[in-house]
Amino acid sequence: MPAMPNHPASKILDLPPGIANYRFFYYADLIKRPVCSGSIADRLGRLSDLVFALKEPYPEAVGIYLEFGWGKPTQFIPWSRVLRVEEDAIFVQPPENGESYPPFVDQPGWILLGNHLLGRTILDMDGRRTEVVNDIHLLVAKGQMLLIHVDTSFNGFLRRWGLRGRHWVKEELISWKYVQPLSVEDAAKTDRVSLSVTRGQLKELPSEDLADVLEELSGPEQQALFSALDSEKAAETLIEAEPRAQRQLISALRRERAGQILGEMSVAQLAKLLGVLPHDHMMSMLELLPPDSAARIQAILSQQEAQARSLMDAAFVSFPPATRVGDALRSIRESGRDRHAISYCYVTNEGSGLLIGAVDLRELVLAQDGQTLAEIMIAPVIAAEADDLQEDVVEIFSKYRLRMIPVVDAEDHLLGVIRYNDLMKGLGARP
Repeated sequence: MPAMPNHPASKILDLPPGIANYRFFYYADLIKRPVCSGSIADRLGRLSDLVFALKEPYPEAVGIYLEFGWGKPTQFIPWSRVLRVEEDAIFVQPPENGESYPPFVDQPGWILLGNHLLGRTILDMDGRRTEVVNDIHLLVAKGQMLLIHVDTSFNGFLRRWGLRGRHWVKEELISWKYVQPLSVEDAAKTDRVSLSVTRGQLKELPSEDLADVLEELSGPEQQALFSALDSEKAAETLIEAEPRAQRQLISALRRERAGQILGEMSVAQLAKLLGVLPHDHMMSMLELLPPDSAARIQAILSQQEAQARSLMDAAFVSFPPATRVGDALRSIRESGRDRHAISYCYVTNEGSGLLIGAVDLRELVLAQDGQTLAEIMIAPVIAAEADDLQEDVVEIFSKYRLRMIPVVDAEDHLLGVIRYNDLMKGLGARP
């Protein structure tokens, strides 16, 4: 894929000084590509991820990550051992010991592109809109691979789903120099990062955008970002977050800090917020409020609404992750289910019923019969917890525009589904 003057990225490319004879690659085009030792016949596995070191001005590849599953150890191939990246495979030098490369061991300042960046939220520098990293734009030159752009366009989304060669919209590549990882070293012991603007800019963003960002972050990162907000901004953001994120954030707060944040809210806002908490935690939070406010909130909460568990339908389609697309389609066709009742098939661990992914039926039909559901599923899955109130479920439908929402327990075991049409018609769960 030589760089050409009319290549879409060439017009907006901001190359490091002295770079010439370069080639472009998209992460979505490289993932799952065979990794071969010397020749195409000596296949070590498929590319699971690329490991980069955070450097200035652009992150640089330090190795290839291979994950085999089924209890087999991972392998890490240093980038110095990479010979070339071709359209059909990535060629590397054979392991020095003649057997296998050593297991992957994470290092400070390292990131895995797919695990740490892809699908993460990125905030525009104008502070008004929230985008998602759909793909990552890479440059190979002089034996190095650099991360130069993140792709927030729908084209990147299509590539992630294997629909390559289609350009439905204008390219939206954002130079890495305008993006910086959120530093959480002072508040969380983790090397994982998400894309974001600086902390100072985060405080100026609309609360609904901050809530979206918090929902995308892992626990330690989420707490680190939330701790950087003042009480008023934290209260506004907490109100905008979805129930699961609200529970996570509140559970991690010190009582003094929790009291300051709750003190910024109205009684109606407090009732809505505390209503998503487990009973014991809710009572603990009520102790932080003035007695008259606590009494008014308890009166409101006493009028309990229907919970997700009472709205859900136990009839849904699920398969283990190793299920082939062709087998899944055959099973669905033979099931005799109402076509209106099937919007998604869910991917669950065999035996435990743990929800690990979801596949839109339309994507299932477009996939190759030999692909597994693990290869095409979306993860993590937007879900309601069994104790969520009806208004919480309505908010999830409104926010994510889904046709069906899975219902899970506290450990993410799939219990049932709630269909949009059923909820809107007030039918609840079917018998």
